[in-house]
Amino acid sequence: MRDRFRRVLIVVEGVYSMDGDIADLPALIQVRRRHGALLMVDEAHSIGVIGATGGGVGEYFGVDRGDVDLWMGTLSKSLASCGGYLAGSGALVDYLRYTLPGFIYSAGLTPPNTAAALTALRVMRAEPDRLTRLRQRSAEFLRLAREAGVNTGTSAGTPVIPCIVGDSLRCVHLANTLFERGISVNPILYPAVEERLSRLRFFITGEHTSEQIERTVQLLADELDTLVPQQLVEVQ
Repeated sequence: MRDRFRRVLIVVEGVYSMDGDIADLPALIQVRRRHGALLMVDEAHSIGVIGATGGGVGEYFGVDRGDVDLWMGTLSKSLASCGGYLAGSGALVDYLRYTLPGFIYSAGLTPPNTAAALTALRVMRAEPDRLTRLRQRSAEFLRLAREAGVNTGTSAGTPVIPCIVGDSLRCVHLANTLFERGISVNPILYPAVEERLSRLRFFITGEHTSEQIERTVQLLADELDTLVPQQLVEVQ
């Protein structure tokens, strides 16, 4: 198949936004080399999350950043701002700057948004305990959820942890019930995921406490066992 195309671009996420697993970047770099392809990595959910200093999936695996053609990300998550970025070699960035309609007609970052993102980066580097706490809380939530019998899919201990319910009605009912009990979690439904993989998607932060995590997992497990089946019977 590769010889049918002049250019091939492989696009992956550093941390996958729906499942919370981590892309095998070294293996993808080998695929890139073997097939003469281009590789783009979306770091939206990995910057500020994985890597020794929150540097993302490239730092996590210790790869040469030049082995990835395009690094893409957002400033609206870990970096507490708005906007995004696309990084690569000087020649490639110049080519994109003068040929992409989306760039030509877009506006630059405002000074306040720029300052917010820079400050977030500086805080992240100056206070590594924030990353340590984030990883501890994420691992704690994942461990407790799995011990409680929650289907967390392929989540790899990142702050993105799904509770796969497998039915849109169950997801919406469960999200509403948890919200009434003080837990805010969004349902992810078809077509964002397959219907059989409908889920609640939890985002853990370093500011969550162990007590909050324990209470959340307990309420989630209780509702999965009782309220959701009851609601399904009523609907039928």
